Amino acid sequence: MTAHPAPAAPRRHLPDTLVTLADHERHARGVLDEATWAYLFGAAGDELTLDRNQEAWRALELLPRVLRPLAGGHTRVDLLGRTLAHPILVAPMAYQCLAHADGEHATALATAALGAGLVFSTQASARLEDVAAAFLPEAGRGPLWFQLYLQPDRGFTEELVRRAEGAGYEALVLTVDAPVQGARDRERSARFRLPEGLRAVNLDGLRHAPARTLEAGQSALFDDLLHHAPTWDDVAWLRSVTRLPVLLKGVLHPDDARQALACGAAGLIVSNHGGRTLDTATATCAALPRVAQAVQGAVPVLVDGGIRRGTDVLKAIGLGASAVLVGRPVLQGLANAGASGVAHVLRLLRDELEIAMALTGCRTLDQAPSALTCNWPP
Repeated sequence: MTAHPAPAAPRRHLPDTLVTLADHERHARGVLDEATWAYLFGAAGDELTLDRNQEAWRALELLPRVLRPLAGGHTRVDLLGRTLAHPILVAPMAYQCLAHADGEHATALATAALGAGLVFSTQASARLEDVAAAFLPEAGRGPLWFQLYLQPDRGFTEELVRRAEGAGYEALVLTVDAPVQGARDRERSARFRLPEGLRAVNLDGLRHAPARTLEAGQSALFDDLLHHAPTWDDVAWLRSVTRLPVLLKGVLHPDDARQALACGAAGLIVSNHGGRTLDTATATCAALPRVAQAVQGAVPVLVDGGIRRGTDVLKAIGLGASAVLVGRPVLQGLANAGASGVAHVLRLLRDELEIAMALTGCRTLDQAPSALTCNWPP
C-alpha cells in the first residue's frame, strides 16, 4: 500500500478588511489560542506599561507646516554606516513558530523584501545561520542584527557571538533590562507551556549553572539567580570579544545612557521590553527625549514600544530617534498570513509614515517636527 504524505496545514490568507495594525491585532486574536495569545502578547503585572506605551504616542500632537516643497522627498536614514530605505526595524521576538509554522523564516523573508531591518532573537525557534542565509541575499534589505542575552557561561556566549559574526550579522543588540523575568500574570493564569519540540535552538548545548544552596531566610532571587545577572563589566567584556558594534537595548534612564557611552556602546535602544518585565515602568515615548539629550548625538538612539501608526514613527524621529523597532504587530501579521502578513504590516507603517511626512511638511526625516504638543500624562 502506497503511503501518502499528510496534507499540509491550510494557508492563512490575508483578508482585504485589514487596513490598520489594529485590524491585524483583532484578526490575530481569533487565530491563536488563549494560552499562546497570553504568552506572545501579554505583559507584566496589570499591564499598565503595555497600555501606556501606546497611549503616550497618541497623546503627542503633531504641529504641521504647510506649503513647503515636498517633491523628491524620501524616508531614508543613515544608521551605523549604512543608508536604510526607511527607519523601521523588526524587534527581537522569541519562538515565532508559535504564531505561524513558518516562524522566523517568514518574518525574515518579508522583512528583507520590505527593506526593513531585522533584529534576530537569541530565543528564536530557528537557527541563526539559516535565517541569515534567507535574509542577507535580498539586495534592498535593511540591517541584520543579533539580539543577545548574556549567559552565565561566558564560553558559550562567546561561541554564540562567533556564530553570529560568521553568519553575517552586522551588530549585536545586548538586552540589559531583564535580569529576571517579569511577573506575567496573564501568561501564568493561562498556564502557557511551550509545545513539545519547540525550543530556543540557538541555546542547544548551554549548561545551566547549578543552583546555590540557600540557607534559611535567603532569597532564591537575590542569593542565587541574580549572582549571574550581567553588569557594566560584562558589557566591557562583550566588546572585548567581538568585532561587531554593540548596542544596548532596554535603556530608559539618562544616566544609564551616559554610562553606556563610557562603556563604548555603539547605539542605544530605548525600551521597556514592551511592558513584559517591570510594570509601571515609564513609557518609551517619555524616556526617549531624555536619553537622546543625554547622548547628544554621539551614538544613534532607537526606540520601541507601542509603535502602531506611521505618525508614531514620525513622532519618534522628531523626539530624537534614528529609527524605531516594531514587535507585536509583526507577530500579529505573521499569525494572520505568514510572510504576507508581516509584509503587509511593514508596508502599512511605511505608507502611513510617508503620508504623515507629507501632511506635516517634511520632505525628509531630518525635517521631522521637533515641536510636539504633548498631552501625556493626561
